[in-house]
Amino acid sequence: MSSDLVVLTASNGENLKLAERFVQAAAAQNASAELIDLTEIDLPLFTPRVKAVGAGTDLEILHDKLHQAPRWVICAPEYNGSIPPTLTNAIAWLSVTGDDFRSLFNGRPIAMATFSGGGGMELLLSLRIQLTHLGAQVVGRQLLSNHAKPPQDESISDLVQRLLQMSPLEL
Repeated sequence: MSSDLVVLTASNGENLKLAERFVQAAAAQNASAELIDLTEIDLPLFTPRVKAVGAGTDLEILHDKLHQAPRWVICAPEYNGSIPPTLTNAIAWLSVTGDDFRSLFNGRPIAMATFSGGGGMELLLSLRIQLTHLGAQVVGRQLLSNHAKPPQDESISDLVQRLLQMSPLEL
C-alpha cells in the first residue's frame, strides 16, 4: 500500500529532523507518510558513462516508492547557494528513468522545506525552478528555517494540509 506522501531528506542532520516532523504532522492529520533519507541510498554519481551501466537496485526502489506516492515533501539544506549534491544526483537519475525525463515529476504536488545553516532562499528558488521545469505542482508556500528561525509546528502542519488537498494532475 502506498503512502499519502513521501518525505525526502537530502541530509542526515537538521533536515532529517525536519523531515521526521513532517511525517509526524501527516500522521496527526490521519495521513500516512514514508520518510526516505537520500543519504542512505547508494546512487553512483550520474554521468553518461555510468548511465550506460545503470544505477542499480537502489534507484529502482527509490523510483517505485516515489512513483506510488501521490505527493512529496522535500527537505534539503542549501549547499553553496543551491541544491545539495545528494538531491541533485537523485533528480538526475530519476529524470533518466523511463522515456520522458518529466514523467515521474510531471503533475506531482511537491512541497519544499529547508533547515539551512545559511540563508536557504537560494536553495528554495533553485529547487522551485528545477521542479517546475520538470512539470511538478510546487506548493506556493514553502518552509525556510535555520537556528535563528526554527521551524514552527503550525507552519509544518499548514504545509502538510495544503499538500494533502492537492492531487496529481491527470496528464
